[in-house]
Amino acid sequence: MAGIFRAHSLVSIKILLIAAVLMASALPGRAVTILRDPDIEHALRQLALPLINAAGLSTNIRVLVVRDPKLNAFVVDTKHIFIHSGLIQKVKTAEELQAVFAHELAHIANGHLTRRLANRRAASGAARFGLLLALAVGAGTGNAEAAAGIATGSASSASRVFLGHTRAEESSADQAALRYMAQKGINPKAMADVLDYFRGQEVLNAARQDPYIRSHPLTRDRMRAVHGYAAAYKNAAKPNPEAQYWFARAKGKLSAFLNAPSFTLRKVKKKDGSDIAVMRRAIAYHRKPDTKRAIAEINKLAAMRPNDPYVHELRGQILLESRNYAAAAQAYQKAVSLAPRNALILAGHGRALVALNTRSSNAQALKVLVAARARDARDPRMMRDLATAYARAGNNGMASLITAERYAITGNLKTAAVHAKRAAGLLPQGSAGWNRAQDVLGAAKRAG
Repeated sequence: MAGIFRAHSLVSIKILLIAAVLMASALPGRAVTILRDPDIEHALRQLALPLINAAGLSTNIRVLVVRDPKLNAFVVDTKHIFIHSGLIQKVKTAEELQAVFAHELAHIANGHLTRRLANRRAASGAARFGLLLALAVGAGTGNAEAAAGIATGSASSASRVFLGHTRAEESSADQAALRYMAQKGINPKAMADVLDYFRGQEVLNAARQDPYIRSHPLTRDRMRAVHGYAAAYKNAAKPNPEAQYWFARAKGKLSAFLNAPSFTLRKVKKKDGSDIAVMRRAIAYHRKPDTKRAIAEINKLAAMRPNDPYVHELRGQILLESRNYAAAAQAYQKAVSLAPRNALILAGHGRALVALNTRSSNAQALKVLVAARARDARDPRMMRDLATAYARAGNNGMASLITAERYAITGNLKTAAVHAKRAAGLLPQGSAGWNRAQDVLGAAKRAG
């Protein structure tokens, strides 16, 4: 895991989404929390990738988890699927979760977002710094405060851009999704099972409905059609133990971080020696906190899965948050050696090296965090650590620039401009860093 905040939760990044995206209220914006974890994101990708391929879409599509107990999943561009933690916890099988992914991918493949994306061309100047989907990514710090700087227009125009799917779109997405599932040997009945979770909600008032119903209209005709399609494709289903494993791992880890440690320890039997059970116990003991037991369990897990980068990443996290910085850096280094291109793992390694705070660790932290930024320049917490590493190296110009960009991607362009002006005065005129500072200043000026 990339790291957790003081309360031992998943890495949380606050974002501001216009309300029409979530169909949750008539307000112009709503703060939500994105949970970042390399293990969970990897597991969800393993489930989504066959369906992405079946849909003929780019394999760069990512699945991101929204911390919300309500049941929902949605797409607002062609590169991301957002799924609520509540829906992951609700579904019972890998096939059910894959049915959700297949349906959202069908909306992308069928062009249902094209008109909405075309209407969203007038974006805030801050978008050039990595703001996605007309949202502002909040600071990845312990406070994780929601940003408020993105200009998306009035509530009425936002609603026109991000209207919920029509019944015709839902029908075509169902048919396409079931084809994707059948092509990959995934039991299409799972889609009918997912829709059964929502059956009857349309008669409830809006305040009591799960948001999925408001953005994905469900009717008796649609239910009947899905059951018919599922029956037609039923012979295509093939067992997939690997998919079930990644589903259980993602769901188990998410549950261990979101539920009380006592709940997890009651659910996971002491005699259960599976790797997922050991992982969940390690997380639960870490969150109690019971450092001795947590480290014993995570060491046991590392021995069980010595070549699993995400296990070593979690071990690094537990050690880092237990203030064992040298051991944490070693654990993260092992994770990096196994997954050298994972930005979240690189960022965690850099964080441990910054915490160690020796001359050699600070120099190494700078290299690692520069590599992390090259992979993902939208992680505010990583950027905070990178600015610290630059400052310790005596490069105050780059420290100010990275700080400016961190504030820019959180939507705080006023503060970003202060740091960008300082960076421009310290960096050589015309250099790449100086030009980036000018970009921040220009965005701040346009935002007014």
